[in-house]
Amino acid sequence: MSHSSSAASNNAPNATPITASNATSIIAPTPVTGTPEPTSEMSDLLALMARLRADCPWDIKQTNHSLIPYAIEEAYELAEAIQEGDIEDIKGELGDVLLQVVFHCQIYAEQQQFDLGEVIYTLQSKLIRRHPHVFEADKLPDEAAVKKRWDEIKALEKAERERRGKPKRSLDAVKAGSALMQAQSLQQAASKLGFDWEGVAGAIEKLEEEIAELKQILPQAGEQVDATQKQELEKELGDCIFGLVNVARKLNLDAEAATLTCVHKFRSRFGFIEAELAKQGKTAQQSSLEEMDALWELAKQHE
Repeated sequence: MSHSSSAASNNAPNATPITASNATSIIAPTPVTGTPEPTSEMSDLLALMARLRADCPWDIKQTNHSLIPYAIEEAYELAEAIQEGDIEDIKGELGDVLLQVVFHCQIYAEQQQFDLGEVIYTLQSKLIRRHPHVFEADKLPDEAAVKKRWDEIKALEKAERERRGKPKRSLDAVKAGSALMQAQSLQQAASKLGFDWEGVAGAIEKLEEEIAELKQILPQAGEQVDATQKQELEKELGDCIFGLVNVARKLNLDAEAATLTCVHKFRSRFGFIEAELAKQGKTAQQSSLEEMDALWELAKQHE
């Protein structure tokens, strides 16, 4: 969409000091004359997504909320591909991330909320607004001035959100991240406001309380779980995980890092199991749980 980006540059706002009278124009400059037209490849992708939403049972039943785990997963898979440096994998994972954007936009378009063109328009506006040293006629003199203007613009954006009915709250400053990262950041922010236990014992006691509540609603073996029960289980399990993060925080440990360490350890140990089974001409599916448990213990000895 290079033609749209070019149009955005030509219509960048003139450099002016931020005042009460011009704040609105700085918050929402007009980067393009109309919603940008998609390229042929993007048009084909949008048409394909619309077809999937019309004809594929799985795609039809998805909602913006049901897609959240997939969006998070694809972002992590992209990060992993970049770290590994495999260009083909990176290209594929970027496509998967783009699919999430297109999928969400298609659903919101069906609800007559907005479409992909409006998302691109909003992004162009933001990029221009936050880079006055690039798009304004009067260039900012140095990095300090750029940072000062950036902070001013962010403050205006925040004030605009509050004006639209999003009141300022103490925990709003916590940025998005993985669920574990958000949980720990929220807990740290609340702790600074005095909402915390004195030591780790209180956090452990709360965790034990949450586990007891989860046990009370666990389904019996073979019992079918309906949607209401599933929501309740999810809620109680979330409380347990949140409580465990609290324990990590009180121990001055990073819950995300601790979980990643466990993930890598599990991957390594299971890889050892598969390698040992392969030496025997077997796969995990062809082996008993007892065999794999024995190899698991052996894997621990090799660490």
